[in-house]
Amino acid sequence: MSHNDTENAMEEDVEALGLTAPRVTLDYINEMLEQRVTYRFDQPIGTTATFCHTFLDDSFHLDTGFTACVSMDNFDADLGRTYAQVNAKNKARNKLFELEGYRLYAQLNPDAYVGFPHE
Repeated sequence: MSHNDTENAMEEDVEALGLTAPRVTLDYINEMLEQRVTYRFDQPIGTTATFCHTFLDDSFHLDTGFTACVSMDNFDADLGRTYAQVNAKNKARNKLFELEGYRLYAQLNPDAYVGFPHE
């Protein structure tokens, strides 16, 4: 079962059980990925590595995905970008679930929320 299949199955299970407490939904995270996440690529010269960096609102670094092959004979820059972006998008999705989950927790539990040191 792929990563996306697992997330879709979890969402269906939650809905089937009628669980209605506030939560971060897959649809919400996917909307953020489509509307607010940008990608920047890096392919160091002389290597088979390709990096894809994800940013929220084009400024806050979420995560980095990468791909590489052992032999330069197998290296294809476009293929490297494609799979580095797939890797980065999955990592960004997981990071957004964590960040948005914490934000929701803080909203639901204001007494437990400590706040920033400068507040």
